[in-house]
Amino acid sequence: MATDAKRKAAEALLHVLPLPGHEAGWARDARAAARTRLLEAGAPARRDEYWKYTDPGRLTAPIAVVGETSDAPQMQSQFGDVHPRRLRFVNGHFRPDLSDDAAQPGLHVMMLSEALQQDIAPAREIFGHLEAAGHEKVARPLAALNTACATEGLALHVTGQVTEPLHLRHDQIGEGSSLLHHVIRVEPGASLMLLESGTVTNKVLEVDVAEGGSFQHVRIQEGPRAPSASHIFARIGAEAQFKTFTLTADGEMTRNEVVMDFVGESAVGHIAGAVLAKGESHIDNTVFVTHGAPGCESRQVFKNVLTDKARGIFQGKIFVRQVAQKTDGYQISQSVLLTEGAEFSAKPELEIYADDVKCSHGSTTGKLDEAAMFYLRSRGVPEAEAEAMLVAAFAEEAFEEIENEALAGAMRAHVAAWMAERAQASTGKNTGTAG
Repeated sequence: MATDAKRKAAEALLHVLPLPGHEAGWARDARAAARTRLLEAGAPARRDEYWKYTDPGRLTAPIAVVGETSDAPQMQSQFGDVHPRRLRFVNGHFRPDLSDDAAQPGLHVMMLSEALQQDIAPAREIFGHLEAAGHEKVARPLAALNTACATEGLALHVTGQVTEPLHLRHDQIGEGSSLLHHVIRVEPGASLMLLESGTVTNKVLEVDVAEGGSFQHVRIQEGPRAPSASHIFARIGAEAQFKTFTLTADGEMTRNEVVMDFVGESAVGHIAGAVLAKGESHIDNTVFVTHGAPGCESRQVFKNVLTDKARGIFQGKIFVRQVAQKTDGYQISQSVLLTEGAEFSAKPELEIYADDVKCSHGSTTGKLDEAAMFYLRSRGVPEAEAEAMLVAAFAEEAFEEIENEALAGAMRAHVAAWMAERAQASTGKNTGTAG
């Protein structure tokens, strides 16, 4: 149960957010249950086990929701040669005037606000349910806050092989907070590739992948951004596939949580990420994987490149239930510190109740390979170029988790651009000019 201080902090968060209205009874029930979860857990605090490396104060200040705007932020392609259909959100509100027509065979798109007013599946079977299940071992109060209050987002129903990827772009203009909640159901044998970019103060993605379905997800978080928390809750059926990759570059403070639950046999779930952080950026990736069915494979692969006074966090757990024999669980988090002031903290965990499993975890932190750097420099490669080459090689294992090679190439290009910008800034400092 929450302490009085944590409960009061949770009540303050609920107080500044508008109460949703005009919804179906089942949606009201889901929201009431989420409010109960939030108040029982209280707002997150630094003393909480999964917040000891990240101060949640920057995410729990009771800030009013940012207002709607007619501004149309400029947007450039971030995914290289992949040209998806874009759906734009600005300040937490859908902007059809900035969006493409998402209609495709095998895909039904509905606004979440509309879905919550109707007595229809599959939104009714997912909204709040996957998020609630994610609290079994660890309280996730910011996700519960989202379910309790978020009114905007998408309800995607995938019934076939969707040929063109969707790109959800989230922009925020002005002061205040924003919330989005997306619900996705992938039917048996269906598939979808979802791309995301931009920032939201508090976002939840609930993804239900049925037997034999496939869900591919690639996300970019980059540039100056206010503190944000994102949560992905995935439920994976038999012989289904779920893969998510996130590139996070800079930003004041970012907390990404992924909760993945295997509920069917012989499923595959991969969670990967690359972190690039400079200045005083703070980037926290927290993962919890539950193996609840036999013969499933999970992978967690995170690579961090940190400089200046930036801080990277990785907390990853593999939980194997007794029924989940033949589990194959792999987890690796590695960090390269380009300067003395950068920090990386890792908390890898295994909790296993089955006796026929193959599970491993590991974490390393250090500088770039000095021998490799010496080799490149001795052959005339400039220092900045050699450093960029070694960083690219270091991050490659994370990029290999992206099945689409064009998308993987786009992520490599982002890393190369970030390293080039760092080299240019360093040159400016050394010459006494603006970098």
